[in-house]
This record gives sequence, C-alpha cells and structure tokens, in this order.
Amino acid sequence: MTADALSLQTLDVNGLRMQVAVQGTGPLVLLCHGFPELWISWRAQLEALAAAGYRAAAPDMRGYGGTTAPDDATAYTQLHLVGDMVELVRALKETQAVIVGHDWGAPVAWNSALLRPDVFRAVVGMSVPYAPPGRVEMLSALSQAGIHDFYLQYFQAPGVAETELERDVGTSIRRIHFSGSGEGQALIGRPAFGVIERDRGFLGHLVEPTPLPGWWNEADIAHYTAEFTRTGFRGGLNWYRNITRSWELLASWRGQSINQPSLFIAGASDDVLKFPSSKPQIENFGKTLPGLRGCHVLEGAGHWIQRERAQAVSALLVGFLDDL
Repeated sequence: MTADALSLQTLDVNGLRMQVAVQGTGPLVLLCHGFPELWISWRAQLEALAAAGYRAAAPDMRGYGGTTAPDDATAYTQLHLVGDMVELVRALKETQAVIVGHDWGAPVAWNSALLRPDVFRAVVGMSVPYAPPGRVEMLSALSQAGIHDFYLQYFQAPGVAETELERDVGTSIRRIHFSGSGEGQALIGRPAFGVIERDRGFLGHLVEPTPLPGWWNEADIAHYTAEFTRTGFRGGLNWYRNITRSWELLASWRGQSINQPSLFIAGASDDVLKFPSSKPQIENFGKTLPGLRGCHVLEGAGHWIQRERAQAVSALLVGFLDDL
C-alpha cells in the first residue's frame, strides 16, 4: 500500500497554535517527540503508519518549532502537555487515539494514558520507562545523594543552558544527536547525558559525527538548525524546569498503573537505560503496565531509536497497532 502524502497543518490546540504533520487515513496515532527534536524525528514512522492504514499525527510539541512557546516558564508541566494531546485529538476531529512518545515525549504519552484512558486507548513509550508517579521527587533525590552536577540540574537555571546551546546551534544539534546515538556512545565511551564536567558545560565531552551515520543526513540537520536558531532552546528546556511542579501536580495518581495495551521500545546503548532507576522500572512493568504487549531493547541502538532503527521501530508499531 502506498502512503498518502504528508500535510503540515497549523491548528488551534489548548490555547496554542500547534504545527502538526499528518499523514494517512484510519485510526489516529499521535507521535510525541522529545528534546531537542521536532516533528521530523517521526518522518519514517509517519510514512510507515500511513501505508499500514493509520492516520499518524506528529506535532511540534509545546515550545518547539512551529508551535507556540509560552513565555510563562510554569506553563510546561505534564498537565499542560497532557492537555495539549487531549485537545489535539479533538482538533483532529477524533474522540480517541493511540499515543506514542520518545524521550520527553514518553512521559507525556504515559501520563496521557494514565490521566485520560477514555481518550488514549493504547500507549507506546520509547527510551523512558514508565514509572507511576511516586513519593520521591527526582531533583531532591539527586541533591540528597550528593549529586549536584547532573545534566537535569544544569538545565534548571534560566539562561545558562540556552547561552551554551545557542552559541552555535548547528554544533549543538550535531553533538547532542550524534553523541546520544549507538555510534556516538561507542566513540565517546561514556554517557552523553549524565554528569556535567566542571567548566565544560553540557556539550563539553560530546563529539560531532565524522562521517554522518547512515540514519542521519545534512538536510535534517539543516532543518533542526534553522528551527532552533529561530526559536532558541528555552521552550524545550522549560520542560526540565517543571520536573518538581509536575511531581506535585501528579500526586493524586501516585502508584497508579496503566491498564491499556502498552509497548516499550529502547536502544540497548541508550543513556536512559543506564540510569539507576531504569532497570527496576522495567522489571516492575508486570505491575505498572499490566496490559504490556512487548518490551523491546534493540542492540546497537542508542537514544534516538525511531531514527537509528527506523524500520524496526515502524514494524513494531504497526504490529502492536494491528493487534489492538
């Protein structure tokens, strides 16, 4: 089956002007990107899902690309982001969807399924495992453990990371995306996303690709660079600055499982899987995701799983959707 042509739309969603790439006809599937990405991170999946008989929609998320970036830094909590996805379903004239998320998009997908099971009939998370809202707040836990230089902490102070990342946007994009990949991890031999070295910033130990890996190309790099040069990184960084606020707002759902059909996909070399919390979270899926249909960790792949292993991820998504 040949996929329908992709259309780029701008919709009124939850008080935002939201840019959304839409392709195909059939049951709706939302694709939520992470940091620092855009809708084009899902280009392969948009085409594959459309060809398989689904209507795939990949927005530029709140604060990114062609979507509004509110000036108020507190307007980026998980409740705001879940609200965006609920309202996007309605803006697309649907009542239900399957939601898929990668990186920061994964918590949005998990929490959307948790908070609105009437809207989101199934969920897929990539890279970031599901863990029910808990009693321990992440940033406080890091400080209490004597850790004060983790990248999540570095991103908290307004203006600091923006200044570093926006000094040379093209270099920032190339280093972040390559160093987090399977090829990048093999080259640098340490987590790309972890402890910040004193006086070296977030980018200090990251490297540029020479040559580009096969899953990436100069046209995509140019697109990311142009968009982040235009918008800056503040919108995406504000998601990190709402970690504590989101934890407080989700207190009513502490310990809650997600009962809808679910799927988890990650790369074996993904830095997120090296976080101490990730292994027990995955081991606890039997309790936290009772509807789990599969947990797939792809060898050789790093953090950008839907691009590094585009065909494999698309096939897993189509298989999951076809079985619903």
